[in-house]
Amino acid sequence: MDSNLFKDEKNKYEKIYVDINYAINDINDFLSKDRISQRKYISKSNILKDYIDLIDTLESQYNKKSIFKVFQKEDHYIEKLNKYKKEHESHFKQIENCLKCSCFRCIKECNFDTCLGCRANSKIVMCDHKDVNATAYKDYTLDLTNNDTNENDTYNVLSTIQVLNDNKRYIVIQNTNNHDEKYILYHYPGIKEDNYGEISDACEFDYIAQIFNSCNLD
Repeated sequence: MDSNLFKDEKNKYEKIYVDINYAINDINDFLSKDRISQRKYISKSNILKDYIDLIDTLESQYNKKSIFKVFQKEDHYIEKLNKYKKEHESHFKQIENCLKCSCFRCIKECNFDTCLGCRANSKIVMCDHKDVNATAYKDYTLDLTNNDTNENDTYNVLSTIQVLNDNKRYIVIQNTNNHDEKYILYHYPGIKEDNYGEISDACEFDYIAQIFNSCNLD
């Protein structure tokens, strides 16, 4: 076994766990308990703590001097770690997104959707803390009918943009089969299904396009 396996894993996730706890301390004095409880990384932090404890346990077992140790395959320990991460894969991905999200340490009581509107594999990548924010997505697709061809196409959702001043939402999508084919549409979230509409105002379209192009989706 790579002697650095336990060390590297523990250093990586202990740092993330510490960063999360620092973030919690940063927001505690500024936000209401309800707002704080909405932060998704708070509910996921116990997943990290359990994983760090598992690393400690496996490292202790591996280092324990025993004649039976020679019969224990080194892959056994790697499999244990990978199994835990696989079982909690969505939580680990969420935590990684939270670390990059504009909401991570934000202390503003805003009217954006923030964590309540968060989907799996998404994060807010731009926010002026007043009127506009933008969310980036991975692995989020929509099946929509192309009005020009009247055929069903699958689109990757690249971003959604919320503008509070106008009480409007927008969605930026890209055809999975033709990456040059992108659309910016009105986005009307619904209880059962979302609806979308074309933007007829060129200035409004350009404004939203400018916001999208200013975002770092990574």
